[in-house]
Amino acid sequence: MKLINNILYVSESSVAQGPSIARAVSVAENNQADLTVIDVTPAIMASIGMLPAGHTSDELQTAMVSESRKGLETLIEPYTQRLSIRLDVLVGKTYLEVIRAILRNNYDLIIKPAENPNFIARLFGSDDMQLLRNCPCPVWLTRLEEQSDYTRILAAVDVNPDVPDAAEPTLNQQILELSSSLAISKFAALDVVHVWDAPFEMKVQSWTDNPREASMAYVESERSRHQRAFSRLGQNFRDQIGTEAYDHLSPQFHMRRGAPSTVIPQTVKELRANLVVMGTVARTGIAGWLIGNTAEAILEQLQCSVLAVKPHGFVSPVRLFE
Repeated sequence: MKLINNILYVSESSVAQGPSIARAVSVAENNQADLTVIDVTPAIMASIGMLPAGHTSDELQTAMVSESRKGLETLIEPYTQRLSIRLDVLVGKTYLEVIRAILRNNYDLIIKPAENPNFIARLFGSDDMQLLRNCPCPVWLTRLEEQSDYTRILAAVDVNPDVPDAAEPTLNQQILELSSSLAISKFAALDVVHVWDAPFEMKVQSWTDNPREASMAYVESERSRHQRAFSRLGQNFRDQIGTEAYDHLSPQFHMRRGAPSTVIPQTVKELRANLVVMGTVARTGIAGWLIGNTAEAILEQLQCSVLAVKPHGFVSPVRLFE
């Protein structure tokens, strides 16, 4: 089954878009997927202040939409002979209109250049963060220095040693499916990282007359539990994509101890990854780091492209009609 069938590219006029639109076209061609390119222009309020003589706010809105469409036509012009690309200009707040477009048209992937990539070393702007939090489909944010081909893709997963095989979180499966598909199509190396910790180490030390020995035993026990779960995930991954594809891909698995908000960005730098595939929201009842503030802390530190995935069943708080 194809993972990507209907792609939405969101224009970001504040940055150079050449590499990003090329990426969207390439992904669409590789997956024989439909591609729609949109821009979102702000709504002009009827009560807006001074306007050019004889013009109304509706006329100004129409002019802005027309200008945006011309910009999109220029953006896709180099690719019109290769691919049929639909264009649309929406009016409103960017992240809201993008999510509503997804709800209307069932896009299964967004590709968008990241906002303000050089602002205080943070890659993602406000609309981007809103999409990462609330978009119901995967969001692929590309950086300004996007390379034509990735050489290394990092899949960040969260394994729970207390969950049996049958209940392995599907979010990990989605992350591995997407990252392996891209790695194979781009001839890129694939690394899989899981961050673990021993959260009660200090408590264990305070409960015994031999703190050092008790601490070492507890930490080793936690490491072993996570290692078994991580190994199980690797075996499930092999079964999922098949032995031939797995051996061709030869993914490297890394289990690192520490705080994910620190360890993930460090690992990205160490491995020189071009793309990170990670989750941004975990399902209720699944312990782990793929929730809220921690995921956002990771995203704000990354200086590479990111493909963020939601778990099956995620429902966006944005509604089609409000």
